[in-house]
Amino acid sequence: MPGPLLPLTRAVTYTRWLHVLVGAIVPFVCAAVHPGLTRPALTDWLLIAALPVPLVLAAALVPEVRRAEGLQARLMLFPGPHARVRGDEDPGVSAAPSASWSDRARTGAWLVLRLEVGLGVALVTGQLMALCLSLAGAAAGQPGVGDGPLRVSGGGWGYALLVPVPLLVLVALAAGAGALMAEAARRLLGPSARERLAELEERTERLLERNRIARELHDSLGHALTLAVVQAGAARAAGDPAFTDRALETIEEAGRAALEDLERVLMVLRETAPPAGARPALGDADRLLESARSSGARIDAEVTGPLERVPGPVSREGYRILQEALTNVLRHAGPVPVRVRVAVDEARLRLEVRNPLSAAAVAVTGGGSGLRGIRERAALLGGEARTERDGGQWLVHVDLPLG
Repeated sequence: MPGPLLPLTRAVTYTRWLHVLVGAIVPFVCAAVHPGLTRPALTDWLLIAALPVPLVLAAALVPEVRRAEGLQARLMLFPGPHARVRGDEDPGVSAAPSASWSDRARTGAWLVLRLEVGLGVALVTGQLMALCLSLAGAAAGQPGVGDGPLRVSGGGWGYALLVPVPLLVLVALAAGAGALMAEAARRLLGPSARERLAELEERTERLLERNRIARELHDSLGHALTLAVVQAGAARAAGDPAFTDRALETIEEAGRAALEDLERVLMVLRETAPPAGARPALGDADRLLESARSSGARIDAEVTGPLERVPGPVSREGYRILQEALTNVLRHAGPVPVRVRVAVDEARLRLEVRNPLSAAAVAVTGGGSGLRGIRERAALLGGEARTERDGGQWLVHVDLPLG
């Protein structure tokens, strides 16, 4: 369809037109009181345009008015389910109440603009519709039909060809006024700086939560699967029923813990109920150490300082860091001697895991999502993590502030 006729096919053209005309209701109600709507002069129309301005400015001081105007603008000024041309982009119009004097001032400017544009479009709409009737009357041999300055005094069937012209002009006017009001709505009813900052913070929180959930699943399930693989391989190689029983018991415990973690994460994703159970913390580190020992690793662990003084978030992240470090040892180095040191002082938690480097582990040092996750966890808490070769050993050193 040709470009000039395209607005005729878009439902949003007519919803915008209706939205603009609704803005003329207040001026016409005021005009019915004073000076009246019986053939008003030009000066009367100027008075009608100015009379409701203080009223709408006072209404703009009410915070909920901005919400109502934003919802109307979203529904009627922008393509959506009601339009043949779908608009998937954000219209950029806020639906929140006024939270500052700047919001109230912009809402007042929007209401005044809507009032004046609505009045102007309503008057032009009336005149063009009257002209259309006058042309139809002239074509029917009844000139002078219609009330207003735009009247046809002649007659003849040729006027029937001109009847669509005022209608096309009216639709073009409605489309232009609607586009103007849509752009004005973005500027005057758009999110304030405070709302943009709040939205940015909310989006950042969602991203951080997604990253945290990904790390939780990686650490918990990765640890359980690594233990299961190591234990199953060791049980098959040993050929000892007693050892196989212990290995199966370890696999069962690790699987049960992983299922609990998975259920807790799924609860968070579904948002149907609070997470079941508490997340493990450093006080539960003995379970990690025992599971690593049962896999064949020789663990030399030493804990100094009061673990109960460690804040919950630091303790929980410390547990996950230790879990990932031990998982990496079992996955890449196998059942080797591991030295674990956890130290708590007045201001910091220090965690260190050392193990000999095997030939297979040399090829993977320095990379991988597990080591990256350790560094990310430490950075989120304002601490730092080092993962590096130290002579013939692999070192994971984490320093976290308690504050």
